[in-house]
Amino acid sequence: MSETPLSTSSRLLESKNESEALLNPSEIEAATERHGLAPIRDLQRERDLRKKPWFARKRAIAVVLLIAIIILFLAIFLPIFFVVVRKPSSRTSVVSSGNGSTGSSTTGGKSPKPTSAPSGPTTGGDGSTIRLENGTEFTYRNPFGGFWVQDPADPFNNNAQPNSWTPPLNTSWTWGVDRVYGVNLGGWLVLEPFIAPSLYQKYPTAIDEFTLSQAMAADTASGGLQQLEDHYATFITEVDIAQIAELILIQGAGLNFLRVPLAFWAIETWPGEPFLAKTSWKYFLKLLTWARKYGLRVCLDLHAVPGSQNGFNHSGKDGSINFLQGNMGLANAERTLYYIRVLTEFISQPEYRDVVTMFGIINEPTISQDALTSFYLQAHTMIREITGLGEGHGPYIVIHDAFQTAEWSGFLKGSDRIALDTHPYFSFRTTISTAPIAVTGAGGLVGGEWPSDVCTEWGPSVNDSRSNFGVTIAGEFSGDPNNCGLFLLGVGGQSNDPQCPEYDAWESYNSTMKQGLQNFIMASMDALGDWFFWTWKIGPSQAGRVEAPLWSYQLGLENGWIPTDPRQASGLCGQIGAANDPFDGTFLPWQTGATPSTIAAASSTQFPWPPPSILSADVPIDLLPTYTATAPIITLPPATFTAAPASITQAADGWFNTQDTAGGITTVAGCPYPNEYDGSFSVVPTAPCTGGAAVATAS
Repeated sequence: MSETPLSTSSRLLESKNESEALLNPSEIEAATERHGLAPIRDLQRERDLRKKPWFARKRAIAVVLLIAIIILFLAIFLPIFFVVVRKPSSRTSVVSSGNGSTGSSTTGGKSPKPTSAPSGPTTGGDGSTIRLENGTEFTYRNPFGGFWVQDPADPFNNNAQPNSWTPPLNTSWTWGVDRVYGVNLGGWLVLEPFIAPSLYQKYPTAIDEFTLSQAMAADTASGGLQQLEDHYATFITEVDIAQIAELILIQGAGLNFLRVPLAFWAIETWPGEPFLAKTSWKYFLKLLTWARKYGLRVCLDLHAVPGSQNGFNHSGKDGSINFLQGNMGLANAERTLYYIRVLTEFISQPEYRDVVTMFGIINEPTISQDALTSFYLQAHTMIREITGLGEGHGPYIVIHDAFQTAEWSGFLKGSDRIALDTHPYFSFRTTISTAPIAVTGAGGLVGGEWPSDVCTEWGPSVNDSRSNFGVTIAGEFSGDPNNCGLFLLGVGGQSNDPQCPEYDAWESYNSTMKQGLQNFIMASMDALGDWFFWTWKIGPSQAGRVEAPLWSYQLGLENGWIPTDPRQASGLCGQIGAANDPFDGTFLPWQTGATPSTIAAASSTQFPWPPPSILSADVPIDLLPTYTATAPIITLPPATFTAAPASITQAADGWFNTQDTAGGITTVAGCPYPNEYDGSFSVVPTAPCTGGAAVATAS
């Protein structure tokens, strides 16, 4: 770790023999050369002056005082200049977008420890003290060369860096070279029973956030829906984000990316939707501030959309699929496109685009691939009309593979920066293997068959996707080789794995069990290459303990079955002799935006919007309910920063492209609409509805 001018100057000034320290030419010369300063004169002559008469010594004293003043000046000014404004680095990249700053950024180093809430530019590396808004302090531990940056006067400062192997936010990310070592913030702003089990145990009728919200709203004695905001405020805090970039207790994290699930009710709700409206957006903004402070990039993931895209509890409502499927399938898709538009306008602003660099436009849709392709193409066209084409113009568009990675080979050639997201799990297979993990397997490694299985099953398919599709990430995977854990299979769901008592009793894991799990997890990391673990933390049950332990990255770090440095996983598949077909790291220019391009016209012809038909609908597509773009546009509010001048913050108004002026989505006045989550017609339409009296508004 390199010394700063401050540390050199302070050490010289604090020497027991200050005059000798000040006159040490080798240290001063080294410090000036290291930081690119003009050389300070050779001080050996000043030593010689001590032997001269008093009238000569007066000149020597004056020179010494002058040097002391220079060094004090360096001690005060240079830390601000080099650490905050122009961090020197061995890795220099030109800023591609963001706050307009250019230059380099350091890979590490200590900075002064703030002792109170910062009022000016503040930064720190390993060992620095961070003071939170509530006045509490903690020590930032980062042996990986990372540093945090907080500047109240410039809240969009992008100089922070989580570790030495990750480019700072104000420099370009290079796919195929830089690797995603990420973690999800699951169960925070979109609740799931197995991640927040105590809330669901409190309300036994709740099986998803829809029914949980209904039960909470009826329980006014316990605070009603306010309980959800209490969860937002406490489940993930700034300390969590700092720990993701730095250390958990004595263990290392070394991560560089966050995937943040968000639901449509962060933007608005419509009548009949019980979700807590607009509140989670406030906490997402907090997350962006924390991520920026610690140098973490963000993949925003639209996790729950109107009607449910998969019928799973994490889509908002467990049950049937009503997105691009069923009688409300087209209307719900139109509403989803509108919310994608609103989110794109926000995250494409210069103040946010270097932090939110990826946008997962819909999580785990399980519908017809042709209909989904039409939707993805329409979303791509809409997003790129907002952002423009090529690197630096808005986020990567992340599309989920609908659990069919190989089927997307050659998808929409010429598209601008689309990334494919795959979610490989062993936990949700039809048949669960009961092979032990705390035994020696291939290559003499503990882990049984599991490390070899993930290398051979996941590695080749993901790397083939990089070759045949483009940028490919594993947006989710876990440390669980089976389906054990409280509520993992839903409220009331039960695993059929007889080993569950052993896997669930994490407090009793011996060293062999921990090593087997760690090798399984590291093999997964190596096979997947660019990954996000699901999830950062699992909340305790009402029994006061974590009951789905292998899904908690935090718990695994604290207890030794997740590696302290994700780079340790590199090469593990090769070590055990498992074929992994590594990708050579070279993407085509249009896949990364290096060369702006457009999708071939044939694709638009083959996959028109809307699609020709909707699966499971009772009538032809031209008779299905649709919405109209005549409502006022929703503009998501940016964060407020009271210490920053208006000249810095006023440009962030929530809407990037002022030429995007179409209205917001609303119902066609006078037309009937089935319930968005079941789509049942009270009267089957025989002709398109053209309007009448208004029936629904947003709230």
